[in-house]
Amino acid sequence: MTATSVPAPPPGVPGHHGRTALVTGAASGIGAACSLRLAAAGAHVRALDRDAAGLDGLVRQAPGLPGSIEAVVLDLTDLDAAEQAAAGADILVNNAGIQLVRPVEDFPPDAFRAMLTIMLEAPFRLIRGALPHMYERGWGRVVNISSVHGLRASAYKSAYVTAKHGLEGLSKTVALEGAAHGVTSNCVSPGYVRTPLVEKQLADQAAAHSLPVEDVLADVLLRDTALKRLVEPEEVAEAVAYLCAPHSSFVTGTTLVMDGGWTAH
Repeated sequence: MTATSVPAPPPGVPGHHGRTALVTGAASGIGAACSLRLAAAGAHVRALDRDAAGLDGLVRQAPGLPGSIEAVVLDLTDLDAAEQAAAGADILVNNAGIQLVRPVEDFPPDAFRAMLTIMLEAPFRLIRGALPHMYERGWGRVVNISSVHGLRASAYKSAYVTAKHGLEGLSKTVALEGAAHGVTSNCVSPGYVRTPLVEKQLADQAAAHSLPVEDVLADVLLRDTALKRLVEPEEVAEAVAYLCAPHSSFVTGTTLVMDGGWTAH
């Protein structure tokens, strides 16, 4: 089946009316921005996170949007529940992530395992849960929020870099398998985004280097970036919206890089 069950809307009408989107890590940052952007396009968004209070705040922003947002409180380490939560999704945005910065010899094995579970195994299970419905309808969009660290490594981030490199490969495999069914799969790979995760890194690095936060931003985090600023979550959400749009049906198996010139070196 290759034809979409939901026809493309006429100009001026939200593009995802009648479609369901699942966004993970939706309580803040990129996930919240993606949830609001897809709801603005008319989708019913299942906003998934373990942070119930953050999800409540997100849902309160939804009234008045063409679509809607439903809070789904779930810890992605519950892999069976994650797979079940993805059933019936037309759009899947794998965004949830955590970070720990340590040298390899000091990296706790349990933390390494947990990070790969949340950022690689859970996306696999979510995709596995979503694909049957997408295949049945002949239309689907899988967008994996990767990172410049899916393309480049940084010291002391072994688990994060490993997970994001794996996510890039998973995304390409899904693109090849889903092509005959009208399903695209792509990554969005930003540099440092203004999120709680990055703000915590700034504070940790400032303490480690005995530097002001502003100096850490310019001299450590953005050292290899041509554009000396953080990416805004809303910018990433616009990239996600582009990859989910009807006119992006030929874009699959690739990575939309938003790194401010980092990988141009």
